[in-house]
Amino acid sequence: MTNLQIQLSWEDPATGEQREPNLSVPIAFGREFARLPAELAGKRVARMLLNSNEVSRYHALIDYEHNQLVVIDQGSVNGVFVNGQRQVRSTLTNGDTLQIGPYMMTVRFNVNATTQATSPPSMIQFNPNTNLPDPSLPPVAQPISPISSTFPPPAFQAEKVVVQALHATGLPVDECDYLAIGAGLGSFVWVDLLRISGVRADRIVALGLESEPYARYKRLCLNSQIPLYERLRSNSDSCPDNIWGWPSYALREAWHDLSKGQFNSMFKYLWQVFAEPTFAETYTPRAGNVFDSIDREVKRIGWNQIYRYGRVRAIRKTDDGRYCVAYSRGPGNYAFLVSRYLHLATGYPAIQFLPDLQAYRGKYQDFKSVVNAYEAHDHVYEQLERQGGTVLIRGRGIVASRIVQRIYEARKRNQKITVLHLMRSPKPQGNKFQKSQRLVKNHYEFQPFNWPKACWGGELRVMLENASPEERQRLLADWGGTTTADRYDWQQITEQGLKEGWYQITFGEVLSVEQDAQNRTITHIKEKGLGEMKLAADFIVDATGLDAKVEANPLLADLVKHYSLPLNYLGRLVVANNFELVEMRSAKGQMYASGAITLGGPYAAVDSFLGLQYSALVAVNGLVAARAPGVHPLNPVTSFQQWLKWVFNQSP
Repeated sequence: MTNLQIQLSWEDPATGEQREPNLSVPIAFGREFARLPAELAGKRVARMLLNSNEVSRYHALIDYEHNQLVVIDQGSVNGVFVNGQRQVRSTLTNGDTLQIGPYMMTVRFNVNATTQATSPPSMIQFNPNTNLPDPSLPPVAQPISPISSTFPPPAFQAEKVVVQALHATGLPVDECDYLAIGAGLGSFVWVDLLRISGVRADRIVALGLESEPYARYKRLCLNSQIPLYERLRSNSDSCPDNIWGWPSYALREAWHDLSKGQFNSMFKYLWQVFAEPTFAETYTPRAGNVFDSIDREVKRIGWNQIYRYGRVRAIRKTDDGRYCVAYSRGPGNYAFLVSRYLHLATGYPAIQFLPDLQAYRGKYQDFKSVVNAYEAHDHVYEQLERQGGTVLIRGRGIVASRIVQRIYEARKRNQKITVLHLMRSPKPQGNKFQKSQRLVKNHYEFQPFNWPKACWGGELRVMLENASPEERQRLLADWGGTTTADRYDWQQITEQGLKEGWYQITFGEVLSVEQDAQNRTITHIKEKGLGEMKLAADFIVDATGLDAKVEANPLLADLVKHYSLPLNYLGRLVVANNFELVEMRSAKGQMYASGAITLGGPYAAVDSFLGLQYSALVAVNGLVAARAPGVHPLNPVTSFQQWLKWVFNQSP
C-alpha cells in the first residue's frame, strides 16, 4: 500500500475548470511550497500547492496508517472538512469530499493514471467561419501555422514581417492607426472609448465575423434560455453603451415605465437600486434593453463604418515598428492590415463539455438527447411540453439555474416533467474571505454577481491590482467559485421542486453514459455509500460553462508560440495593469487585450460589462500616455461635453 495512488478532483475556484491530478500518498497540502515536507518516514511526499489565503502554509496531510487512508489537520486556522464536518484526523474512503479552504475535492482510489493523463480536453469549439458552436470540430484546436499553409505567406515565418514583402504578394494591404480584433463587445467598448476620446472613425478598424458586436453573446444568452425579456447577471450601471453609467439601466427602465403610467414597477426598480442587496434583490437589466442600447451607440459612433468582416489568421510585428494582421475575407479572399495600435478581445474560444458526454456523442452520434446549455437546444423544451419526460442537469452555476427555471415554465404546460440534478459533491458551506462568507442553500452557492462587487471598483480591485502574481492567484481562488445569482424566484423554484418531488438532487461520480434500447440516456454513477446507480433520462443538459484558455484559440496559440509570450497560472495572457501585452510592444505601437483571455491579471471581473469598460479605460489612458495620434485625455469638461452628445444621440 506504500504506492497507493489517489485522484483528487475539483473545480478551479477562479474559472470553474476541472482539475484531476493523480498523486501518490503521502500528500501534503499548503500555500507555501517551502513549508511542505519533502519526505516523511523515508517516503517521498507529493506536495500539493493550494494558493488561497484561506489555506495555511502547511494545512493538511494525507497518509496511510494502519491499513487506512487518513487526512490529518496540521494545526490550520480554517480547518479540514470531510463530507462537510470539520475533522482533526479522519479516515478517508472512496468518494469522500475533502474541503481545504475554497478547494472542494473529491477523493478517488485506484484511478488509472495513464488513462486520465492522456485524455484530451473536452470542449465544443466555435466554428471559425460561422461563429457558431460546432460539435463536429475536433476537441483540441490546432493552431494555424504560417509554415504549413499557403496563407499567411512565408514572410510570416519571420519575427518581424517586412512590409515590402506584403505588397509583393499582390494581395490588398490596408493601413489604420487602431485595429480591434474580435469585433465583439470587448472591441466595441474599446472603439467606443476611442471615438469619445477624439479618434475619427476612418482611423479605426474592427475585424470580426459578425457586424453586431453583441451577436455571439446574444446567441449564447438565447441558447442558455435567457430570452430578450429576461434579466442578465449584470449591474444597473454596467452599461456597454455608456461609459459614464448614468443614467443607469434601472433609471432608464423606471423612466420608461413612468411614461407608460406603470408607477408600481417604476418605484420597484428605484427601490431595488437604493436598497440592494440587503433589503431588496439586486437589480439586473433585461437582455433586450441592453442590446437595444448598444444598437443606438453603434449608430452614434459609426460602428458600421469601422467594422470589417474577416477571420484573422495571424498577427506579427512589422519591420517598421507596427503590427500586421493576415486575415481572410472569404474562401480564397485574403488581405493584410497594418496598424500602429492593436487590441485583442477574442472572447471565449470554446465551450466546456464534460468528457463522458463527449464520449457518448462520439459513440452514438446523438446530438439531440445530450446537449450543452450554450448550444441551440429548444427542441428539448418543445418535446418536454408535448410529451413530458426527464431531464438530467450537470453543473450548478448561473446557467443551471436558468435551465431549471425554463423547465419549471415548461411544467406549467405539462406536469409530467422531472429534473434530476447531478452534482459531483455536496456543498456544505460557501467560500469565505476574511469575515465574509457566501450563503449556501440546497447545495447552490449564492452571490449577486460572479465576483464580489468590490472587485469591480472597490477595495478588492485595488488589492488585486497591487498584488504580486502569487498573491493574485490566492485572492482569485478566495473570491471565485461557481455561484448563482441570489434571486428569490430561483430559490423558490428549487424549494418547490424538492417539496413536490419533481426536482431531485443526486451526488455521485459518473462512470459512463450509455444509450438504452428506447434511445434514452443511462448515466452510470457511483454514489457515496450506495454503490453504483443508474440514472435514466430523456435529455442531458451540460451547464458547466465556457473555456477561455489561450491554447483553445488557434490565433492566440500561434501568437504565443511565435513570440514566446508568457502565460499566467490560468493559461491566460499576461497583461500589465493597463492591460498592455508588454512583450509585444514595438517601436511605434502597442498591443492591448481584454476579456476572459486576461483572467489572472490585475482585474477579476474581466469578462463582465463593467470589466470590459474598465480595461478599455486604462488601455486608452495608456494610449494617451504614449501620445497616440488623435487620442485626447478626458477631463471633466470634455467628458461632460461627450456625455451631452451621448444624451442627444449626436456623433462624438
